[in-house]
Amino acid sequence: MELVKLGAVSLDGTKVGANASKHKALSYDYACKLEAQLKAEVAELLKKAEEADQADVPEGMSIPEELQIRSKRLEKIAQAKAEIERRAKERYAEERMQYEEKLAERPKKQQETGKKPRGKKLKEPTPGPTATDQVNLTDEESRIMPVSGGGFEQAYNAQAAVDTQSMLIVENHVSQKANDKQEIEPAVKNLKSLPEKLGKVTEIIADNGFCSIENVKTCIGNTITPYIALDREQHNQSDRLPVSRTAARGRERRCCHTDEAPA
Repeated sequence: MELVKLGAVSLDGTKVGANASKHKALSYDYACKLEAQLKAEVAELLKKAEEADQADVPEGMSIPEELQIRSKRLEKIAQAKAEIERRAKERYAEERMQYEEKLAERPKKQQETGKKPRGKKLKEPTPGPTATDQVNLTDEESRIMPVSGGGFEQAYNAQAAVDTQSMLIVENHVSQKANDKQEIEPAVKNLKSLPEKLGKVTEIIADNGFCSIENVKTCIGNTITPYIALDREQHNQSDRLPVSRTAARGRERRCCHTDEAPA
């Protein structure tokens, strides 16, 4: 319909709540404890089943039913642990690659500048899941994410790129990352795949949540000029020009001489 002629595109994201409660999340530490508890209960039930005298079995208890309940729970826990371990393996591979890249950059910078790089010593990533790594039993694809206004929710990170002239959405994707820093690359990839007759994206506008050297390189590598905020400024700031230090000192001297309180 020739409503869009691509040029400048504005990109932003918002958290969209998943159809799952954050209270249905199971941490790796608790999963291991629960698994051990259920296995002990299964062993106790099997022991009771083997006993000839059923006097110890509470009235109304069905050992086969109790075993089936615990077996299903153990199966669910095993699936949850496997998913957490899979995510931890992916995370470790990514962190390891970043660690080795930074480690290789340090000698180069020292050789170029002739100075020893300052800052904290690089911490080597550790493999395996942490105690707090978790998975949601209702919707394992969703993630715990911070939301505006404070707090955390089980959610997804929905991204949309809007043509600044027509205000039409020209790209959208859903992410499992709570942080927007990794969303420039998929957005650029999707924008590059749009039909040629829509034009070419020349600028991307984004807030400081997207600010990183990698994102700037991604944009420049695709001949796109990035306009990304470096930091966040407070809302409703005063439009008064700041007073220079010289003028401030002069005002202080005048106030001192006249016993006048400074403004």
